[in-house]
Amino acid sequence: MTTQNSSQRPQNQVFQENPNFDFALSRRRKWDRIFAIASWTAVIIALTVLVVLLVDVFIDGLPRLDWTLLSEFPSRLPKRAGMKSALVGTIWLMVLTAIFSFPLGVGAGIFLEEFAADTWYAKVIEVNIANLAAVPSIIYGLLGLSVFVRVMEPITGGRGILAGALTLTLLIIPIVIVATREALRAVPSSLRQAGLALGATPWQVIREQVLPLAFPGILTGMILALSRAIGETAPLIAIGALTFIAFLPPLSPEGLQTPFTAMPIQIFNWVSRPQEEFYTAAAAGIMVLMVLLLLMNGTAIWLRNQFQKF
Repeated sequence: MTTQNSSQRPQNQVFQENPNFDFALSRRRKWDRIFAIASWTAVIIALTVLVVLLVDVFIDGLPRLDWTLLSEFPSRLPKRAGMKSALVGTIWLMVLTAIFSFPLGVGAGIFLEEFAADTWYAKVIEVNIANLAAVPSIIYGLLGLSVFVRVMEPITGGRGILAGALTLTLLIIPIVIVATREALRAVPSSLRQAGLALGATPWQVIREQVLPLAFPGILTGMILALSRAIGETAPLIAIGALTFIAFLPPLSPEGLQTPFTAMPIQIFNWVSRPQEEFYTAAAAGIMVLMVLLLLMNGTAIWLRNQFQKF
């Protein structure tokens, strides 16, 4: 009887009998308000800086945003300078990077999440992948210079589009792997257990049940990884991408070994020029690059919504 009465004592009375326990509700609420104010202040400052930069870019680049910018090759004359070769080179790079990184990144993510045993070397690989996602992009550029440009020169043609695409593939593969694993973890484990209980093999369960549900998240991670790659300049400069190209690579296997340029490099080249008109062209190029980024992100959202309907 005594035990029952003691167990029914109010919880507040138990806490009051313990002199070492302090609710400090007012102090907790105070720190909660301080943290909320600090968080909103950081968000407002970040958005303000972003808006100021966007407005400045639009004011400078909008007068120069015309068909000449997209249809003409680079020129020493600011009014005739265009980014046709850079735009085509960027499209080449993104298409090839997606072709190389999607099967490698998604396949590695599936293996590590669904098939790899919980061993010490699997944990070492996971830690290294997480670390590789934070490595500066110039390191990948130096790696691409030594491997894809020099060692694999008979295949890549040296400083060609293929070498640039392979370098960017190394850059985004860790991001694709992490996104794939997170998407697979979001699928309930009960779905896997139900498939195995019905006699399906592990690969059949993953192929028919898990991947369709995880594919929207995988696709979103893939597009976001490509969004990072499209704005990279340092690794392309490291492997020797050109800043002035007045031709387009042919639509053939020979085009993979053709020298190239990209939009970030073209923008960097214009900004480094002394003429003020090139600054306006660079601002217009930044606007075109942002439109491509918005199109890629919008495509990712649309595809994710489409796959979620099934």
